[in-house]
Amino acid sequence: MSDITLVNLSLIILLLPIFGFTILIFFGKRFPKLYLLETTFLGIAFVLAAIIGFVKLGTLTEHTIIFQFTWIDFGKLPLFGHLKFILGVKIDNLTAIMLLVVTLISFLVHVYSIGYMHGDKRFSRYYAYLGLFSFSMLGIVLTHNLLTLYIFWELVGLSSYLLIGFWFEKKSAADAGKKAFLVNRVGDIGMFLGILILFTNYHTFTYDSIFAAIGAGHLPFNSPAWLTAAGILLFMGAVGKSAQFPLHVWLPDAMEGPTPVSALIHAATMVAAGVYMVARIFPMLTADALLVIALVGGFTSFLAATIAITQNDIKKVLAYSTISQLGYMVMALGVGSYAYGFFHLVTHAWFKALLFLGSGSVIQAMHHEQDIRQMGGLRKKMPITYYTFLVATLAISGVPFFSGFLSKDGLLLGTYAFGSLTGHILIPIFGFTVVVLTAFYMFRLVIITFHGEPRNQEKYDHAKESPKVMTIPLIVLAVLSFFFWYSPNPFSSESGWFISKWIPTPHSVVPENMRFNFMKTAGEAAGHVQNGGEAIVHSPMYMEALHHAHYPAMILSILLAALGIFLAYWIYQWKKVDPDMLADRFNWLYKFSLNKWYFDELYHATFVAGTVGLGKVLAWFDSNIVDGVVNGAAWVTRKVSQFSGAFDHYVVDGLVNFSAFASGFLGLVLKKFQTGKVQTYVVFVVFSVLILLLIFRPF
Repeated sequence: MSDITLVNLSLIILLLPIFGFTILIFFGKRFPKLYLLETTFLGIAFVLAAIIGFVKLGTLTEHTIIFQFTWIDFGKLPLFGHLKFILGVKIDNLTAIMLLVVTLISFLVHVYSIGYMHGDKRFSRYYAYLGLFSFSMLGIVLTHNLLTLYIFWELVGLSSYLLIGFWFEKKSAADAGKKAFLVNRVGDIGMFLGILILFTNYHTFTYDSIFAAIGAGHLPFNSPAWLTAAGILLFMGAVGKSAQFPLHVWLPDAMEGPTPVSALIHAATMVAAGVYMVARIFPMLTADALLVIALVGGFTSFLAATIAITQNDIKKVLAYSTISQLGYMVMALGVGSYAYGFFHLVTHAWFKALLFLGSGSVIQAMHHEQDIRQMGGLRKKMPITYYTFLVATLAISGVPFFSGFLSKDGLLLGTYAFGSLTGHILIPIFGFTVVVLTAFYMFRLVIITFHGEPRNQEKYDHAKESPKVMTIPLIVLAVLSFFFWYSPNPFSSESGWFISKWIPTPHSVVPENMRFNFMKTAGEAAGHVQNGGEAIVHSPMYMEALHHAHYPAMILSILLAALGIFLAYWIYQWKKVDPDMLADRFNWLYKFSLNKWYFDELYHATFVAGTVGLGKVLAWFDSNIVDGVVNGAAWVTRKVSQFSGAFDHYVVDGLVNFSAFASGFLGLVLKKFQTGKVQTYVVFVVFSVLILLLIFRPF
């Protein structure tokens, strides 16, 4: 199959969802069954993505396909030279895999929503929004430059806002949509500034052109610090989209949206966009930028896991679990486990989407009850939901024979080697601590929800297994959560095709200014990836450290996962310890976790209250100072106008009127002397002469 055929198929995949969106927006109310058209389009998109994946990953593994064209040509400009905007599509192994992930998850969510959203009054609009989101996410995956990445990035933000606040008549849902939109804008501003730094220096948005320029030694403003700044600013976009500390607060509130939306946006696709973007710009990230990324990801993972252990809303537990796992992926990229970070993105997409869809099945069976303290014993009523949910829980906990074990094993291996070489032991501490916490809170969720006796008998009596249109997607995702799709060896992903064949960049490109010397310069590192990011130089030191750390890291992760599962069973299944007693004994820790480290309160007291306070100050300034100046100027103008009017009326008009009066009076007087009779004039002359003689008499 030729390159142009694959490009055409990718463009069809991109346009199918937006085509369905357009049809549903204009005709959805008139023809209610059109949602099936959107679902069919996503099914076709998945089939085409499978064809691209089969060809690209099977026969064109080492080949990168780039199709581009000039969008706008500005000609020669001062400072920029010949400036033109180039748009295009890039298909490499990352693209092929992400196309499969996005289209399959989206298709399954479309199918699942037929049962879950049945009867909603805005059913067709819901499917239209799903199509808009799928289009936006596919655009991020396919683009080969930062300009269209940013355009689709903002479209993802818009569509997520529409889906999170879909039930906008609920104040909590409307507020959650606004919160997600505003918090993401904070990160997007940083991303925009990073793009501007790169464009100002390289006059192009294309990934490979930027990497080639860096590889040739052309750094932004001739400074490695500016390259670090550009990388961190671009990473800010991922901090927003992938809900990393300190912009993680929007994702738990986003659970106000429909549960299938949570599976699509907040498990497999939108939140993974940040991780995918970091993987795309990975070649230009300096050692300092990578260290910042690793620390942010590690702390985010730990922070979210400590909150998840006390949450009682089934979707909130999964929301904080998502934040924690995204932190894992970001941490992996930061420590150089490039391939394993991306590997975990893929495996997490399957089992986390399964967890969210499974929670939706439970919520619907319990008549939209989300508090796990009202559940219990549901495995008897919902066996398919239970066993698929259990598979996903085993996968996310890092239990052998499941996909999550393979990806987490490589990820933790990278942090272990990183810590041993650099001395940054806090990062592996974060990584391995989260293994215990993840296994604990996930099995706590399973035990409270599905095991034991029902706590709300009335809702339990009415609970039943979901229809096939909802359970079939669960089964598909559960099957994808087993190890054999990625490696024939359940204890090693390195011997599998995912890492060894499909992602031939298993380790990091780390510049010299780290504490250890893997590469000579950031420019040299980038120079090796200018042809699609596939050929990254391996460090002998890092490879050796990974080799020696493989079994210790694997054994430690298995033991820690087993410890977390054991603690969950000890407390909640076997009831050896009363959890309420533990909560009372460690009351301040319990409340600290239950209240999510008080981040919402902190942000409300600082940023929200500060913004409101600033608004009040500006309102006072506007009302008293600005309006005072304006009103004072109006008063002065009015008084001047009044004085001017009086002066005009009494002085100017007075003089004019007096002149007219005097002229009229003189006319009245003088006309008495103008009789027209000669005799009268002779008398006046004689009389005048006599008067003159009297005045000028000689004596």
